[in-house]
Amino acid sequence: MEPVQGITMQRAAVFVVNYILGVGILTLPRTAAQKVQTPDIWLSVIIGGLLAMIAGVILVKLGQQFPGKTFYEYCELIVGRWLSYAVNIFIVGYFIAMSGHVVRALAEVTTLFLLEGTPHWAIMLSFLWVGLYLVLGGLNAIARLFELIFPITVIIFVLIAVMSLKIFDLNNLRPVLGLGIMPVLNGVKATVFSFTGFEIMIILQAYMHRSKSATKAVLLGLAIPLFFYVTTVVMVIGAMSVESVISRACATIGLIRSFEFPGIFFERYDSLLLVIWIMQIFATYVITHYAAAHGLASMMKKDIRQFLYLLLPLVFIIAMLPKDINELFRFADQIGNAGMVLFGVLPAVLLGIAKLRGGKK
Repeated sequence: MEPVQGITMQRAAVFVVNYILGVGILTLPRTAAQKVQTPDIWLSVIIGGLLAMIAGVILVKLGQQFPGKTFYEYCELIVGRWLSYAVNIFIVGYFIAMSGHVVRALAEVTTLFLLEGTPHWAIMLSFLWVGLYLVLGGLNAIARLFELIFPITVIIFVLIAVMSLKIFDLNNLRPVLGLGIMPVLNGVKATVFSFTGFEIMIILQAYMHRSKSATKAVLLGLAIPLFFYVTTVVMVIGAMSVESVISRACATIGLIRSFEFPGIFFERYDSLLLVIWIMQIFATYVITHYAAAHGLASMMKKDIRQFLYLLLPLVFIIAMLPKDINELFRFADQIGNAGMVLFGVLPAVLLGIAKLRGGKK
């Protein structure tokens, strides 16, 4: 595995963006609509994104206390060896669970819209082996792929947003706050999971050229998905209404399938979205797989390659555990709850302890 080169602020932001833009593009409108039950879903998404930004800034401020070290390394300096082992194991478990979740989500959607009748295990194994080939190249190889994926994602997403204007109805977004602020707040928790991804800074920050630029990286890395998600929710609700979105597992696909442009040779517009979605799911999987292996390698003081291989069957087993898509959604909720504790609450506590001890400059 090649040594990690210094990561720039822009490259770190691209890492965060590609990590975040995964399952949420398809599932966020439905999961948020079920909680909010009003057209104000976009407000819940904005609040969830702002909360994620606050948590991300706290996380990088913690990392700035220990330049050149990953979370797995400096956690021991804050809470001691044994407690840090427990914390690191939970974080590794989180990344493994996230890997399994996104791989299974890929299999579910691919079977539903692209490869009907194909066994889930066949899709997942192909996906896992290709991902393993990439992560064996290290962070540099992952970064180069992410820099290719990102502009393609932006171009296709803008194209889809423009096409959706033809069937957009502003009345579906009214009234604003018709039932008050409480439905909006009820939906915030459902949106937070879609913004998980800034936690990759626990590794990236140690390899950045300038650790102080990590704050800009995490804010930019969260601002771009926030814009994507708000736009997605607005165009889906505006075109289909809240009631219709709640009844669909993948409302965004339903929106795109309703496009009609007579005389154009290209008809399967949902293929455009599925192209960028599969790329983003792949991005989420490879970085979570790498983060989990990195954590085990740091704790065991071993080479990361062996853990990249060892995690492959474990991720596959976890991906096969949910019996159907409803169990997959519940699994996602559990991962989201764990993520809020591990990367929302825990960094603030550790930062407070580090400040009291004077930090480790």
